[in-house]
Amino acid sequence: MARQGLPLYLATLLTGLLECIGFAGVLFGWTSLLFVFKAENYFVEPCTQDCLVMSNSTESPGSKAQDEKFSLIFTLASFMNNFMTFPTGYIFDRFKTTVARLTAIFLYTCATLLIAFTSADSAVLLFLAMPMLAVGGILFLITNLQVGNLFGKHRSTIITLYNGAFDSSSAVFLIIKLLYERGIRLKASFLFLSVCSVWHVGRTFLLMPWGHIPYPLPPNYSYGLCTRFGTRKEEREVAEHEARELQSKEFLSSKEGKEGATGERQQQHSFLSCVLSRRFVLHVVWLSIIQLWHYLFIGTLNPLLTNLAGGDRVQVSAFTNAFAITQFFGVLCAPWNGLLMDCLKQKYQKEAKKTGSSSSAATLCSTVPSLALTSLLSLGFTLCASIPVIQLQYVTFILQVISRSFLYGCNAAFLTLAFPSEHFGKLFGLVMALSAIVSLLQFPLFKVSPESNAVYVSMGLAIFLTLVHPSLVYLEYRAEKTKPSVTSHP
Repeated sequence: MARQGLPLYLATLLTGLLECIGFAGVLFGWTSLLFVFKAENYFVEPCTQDCLVMSNSTESPGSKAQDEKFSLIFTLASFMNNFMTFPTGYIFDRFKTTVARLTAIFLYTCATLLIAFTSADSAVLLFLAMPMLAVGGILFLITNLQVGNLFGKHRSTIITLYNGAFDSSSAVFLIIKLLYERGIRLKASFLFLSVCSVWHVGRTFLLMPWGHIPYPLPPNYSYGLCTRFGTRKEEREVAEHEARELQSKEFLSSKEGKEGATGERQQQHSFLSCVLSRRFVLHVVWLSIIQLWHYLFIGTLNPLLTNLAGGDRVQVSAFTNAFAITQFFGVLCAPWNGLLMDCLKQKYQKEAKKTGSSSSAATLCSTVPSLALTSLLSLGFTLCASIPVIQLQYVTFILQVISRSFLYGCNAAFLTLAFPSEHFGKLFGLVMALSAIVSLLQFPLFKVSPESNAVYVSMGLAIFLTLVHPSLVYLEYRAEKTKPSVTSHP
């Protein structure tokens, strides 16, 4: 890392971290925002108020229909958050950073303005606004992940940190909820988020490249304001040429020492063969099931708390705040999973060198504890949520944020270690798109009833079965352990 570029790199890192924490994943603070929408009588039928006066029930007669509409909005938004990872990744790859970020800013600003000017009479606009907010947020994350390339050997740590910041941004809707309870209108809060787009635009042109940040980083690399106003075209072309040369050298050095058999092995692992492999299929199932439960829990938390609290709005508000606060600590939980996998990878590779066994098998084995631990945490989270004791939900919230942080970090790390690196982007986008389709099941599950024991039993059983994935990965490790050592990915 060039010493003269360090202040610029740090400014890019810190502002990117702020952007991810403040904007990228706010959708997952849905429970806090839902509390405000209900207070504003969104999706309340005209006759409901009269019915409520005539009823002695603590719950509004129209609450079931109201909750269904909110559940459908979150289902669509969370679906778009994952499914659009593939096309937005293509936009980023094809049209580069500036175009991708301007697209994100446009979607995000339109979404916040729509929410700001939405009222109970026009609540249907949330069906458009929330998916736009989700897609804009995921594009912010995608364009910021490349910042890790500026820091060489710390690249993975920064990528993990940004993913954790994405999880923590759900606390933004908690702040909006708290401000609302102190008299600040929802419109004012979302207008402020809209005005922040000026900051996003400034960062796009001053602290981000027009194209992509290369890896490895070439000498005298410049970007942002320096590139646009202080660097000649010829100098930029030289820098790009140096970046291509470094990438070629890295590729050639990674091929040195590999035998012809290894080359044949690499050729066999095309993108299609990776997609059709048992390893990939099981990983998609593993991610889809656990993610479905997380989305279902977030989407049904407000009705669940309302039921457990007997309709006490003060208690529901307090537990909603507690849930949102625990979400903020996702940025602290996420790096631990990566640290676990890095330590195990080094340990198993040292053992592989001593025994002369397969290095790729050792790399694969390092993912097993993380996969299994994520499944077990999610299972514990499901069991706690199924017990109808509202005080126990504090434990549920803690297990939820830890398991969610582990889930997405483990997903990215497994795809990196278990498949050829040249297919990572395509495999990552495909995994997220397929899991998004499965996430649509959360709405019919909600229709069954979020308090139904059948939902908890079925989800608990499904999550328990996800332990098959790490078990079979371990069996693959045992099978490959006896093969000659290779340096390529399996």
